[in-house]
Amino acid sequence: MQAKSRLKLYVLVLAIVAMSMVWIVGSGDAAQDALQVKVYGNNLYAQADGNTAQQQPETSKKHSIAYYTKMMADIAYKVHSRYMEEIDPESLIEAGVEGMLSNLDPYSVVLKPRAYEGLMENTHGKYEGVGMQIDLRDDRVTIISPIEGTPASRLGLRAGDKIMKIDSVSTDGMRTDEAAELMRGPAGSTVNLTIRRPGVDYDMEYEVERAVIELKSVRFYGKVTDDIGYVRLDKFAETSTDELRDAINDMKDNMGVKKLILDLRSNGGGLLDQAISIANLFLPKDKLVVYTQGKYPTSQRKYNSTNEPLFPEGDLVVLVNGGTASASEIVSGAIQDWDRGIIVGNTTFGKGLVQQIFGGGNGEMALKLTTAKYYIPSGRCIQKPERAKKGWHESAQADEDFVLGADDKEMNESREVFFTNAGRKVFGGGGIVPDVDIEEETWQPIEYNLIRKNMFFEFAIEYTTKHPGLPEDFEVTDEMVEEFRQFIKTKDFDYKTALEVDLEKFEKTAKDAEKSDLFAGEVAKLHALIDDEKHKDFDQSIDYIRQSIKREILRKEYGEHGIYKELTLKEDKYVLKALELLKNHTSYGNLLKPHDDDQG
Repeated sequence: MQAKSRLKLYVLVLAIVAMSMVWIVGSGDAAQDALQVKVYGNNLYAQADGNTAQQQPETSKKHSIAYYTKMMADIAYKVHSRYMEEIDPESLIEAGVEGMLSNLDPYSVVLKPRAYEGLMENTHGKYEGVGMQIDLRDDRVTIISPIEGTPASRLGLRAGDKIMKIDSVSTDGMRTDEAAELMRGPAGSTVNLTIRRPGVDYDMEYEVERAVIELKSVRFYGKVTDDIGYVRLDKFAETSTDELRDAINDMKDNMGVKKLILDLRSNGGGLLDQAISIANLFLPKDKLVVYTQGKYPTSQRKYNSTNEPLFPEGDLVVLVNGGTASASEIVSGAIQDWDRGIIVGNTTFGKGLVQQIFGGGNGEMALKLTTAKYYIPSGRCIQKPERAKKGWHESAQADEDFVLGADDKEMNESREVFFTNAGRKVFGGGGIVPDVDIEEETWQPIEYNLIRKNMFFEFAIEYTTKHPGLPEDFEVTDEMVEEFRQFIKTKDFDYKTALEVDLEKFEKTAKDAEKSDLFAGEVAKLHALIDDEKHKDFDQSIDYIRQSIKREILRKEYGEHGIYKELTLKEDKYVLKALELLKNHTSYGNLLKPHDDDQG
């Protein structure tokens, strides 16, 4: 049995390298498929994250891939059989695979069974966990976007948050599939996350209760006002086009909707075929939606709209932000390039790589390999160049701001210029730059601490118990705000400001230097000042507090539907800007016309 297991490990090494030989030689699709079946069969084993030695003979002679495949297999076998100490074959092959893939892009990885299952779940199912999309940033697992309606979203976890620990286990050097495995578990159980947020000088602790995460694509749709509709698309899964088509038909036929807001914010993407068919709902037949390009000129593939559009002429606004990625960028980019609608929000994430899955299923491992890049009709590549290699995060401090909604205007000046079908200037360099930019809000310490400590959630439960029967369109009164203020006092709510963290560091330094008595009077005055400032923080964040009270009461009484209907459609500044544009056809039309400075 042990010999058989080892043999499977070595076969995996040969399989991965042999597959790479197919692409290097450039065989046709039929030949590639045949070789993959021959090499992989039904076996891509969980024990084998495989690779081989990285040193090559010091010679200018170029050998075939078969030569290096044999060399790597020989080295792996000799290391395992002849090294002075016992070596675990699984660890040996895992190190080899990691070395093999280390010089590729960050999305070319070997998926362990749990990671592969997660990918499949995201495509067509549900799972039990906390509900977030994650990626590696600065060698740390980082939240790209929390999934709406999940524990992660409810607690205020946000794009750009770095997960430093999972149940006291450091994420330093941890892969995303390993992090996902740790965060998943039975619904109702809890996981503790240590979060580091840009702009916050200390780590924050969250206790997150796991839940069943249902992966619906259309989270909400409805009429906003007059003839304007709104639809929130959460991802691109197997049923996404059908769900969106049904939503639009319902709004057109039963609500009188003639103009539309398509919300793709924090939509991390998904299936390519769904991106193409969803773009086709808005674009005329036979229009280019996206094309892919691999390393060979013959590997280019073009994807056109194939049907007459469902929503061909009505004014259209697409909402995007830093969490809008991949398939979402294909749709928003195609709509922008064909001047079919206005893009409103923040520059998108910039992930435009084509991955193919080899192997997987039945508890076995799979290889997710990047085989091409996406390009949208104007010729722009969606992929941000600095994200094309592993380790891009080391020089990507600016990208931290990018994801979190920093002003991209100065960066746009240095970007390559492209033009839409009508001649409007648009920017390359990765991601989709919106036609209308919205400034993102920055949370204050009191705000995210109220969220992460569940103050709004717990208050909503207590308040609705005392005041049953609140109407869906209730307003948060001054009395409710004051009741909330007293509520958090009874919960001994407290938090640390940046000044307080610095003061604690100073106190520790003074203590270590045995100078605490010398500074005691000034330190006491600073603590008093901090307490006073904390009291003012509540009043300065009053608008956020009102909105959050309303959100949690709506969630408790009316679910996510109530939040969309009474908050998103009425108070969300992205939606309000979209409404402003759709209500003024002249302003809307002017944004779709080229201007004098758009001349190339």
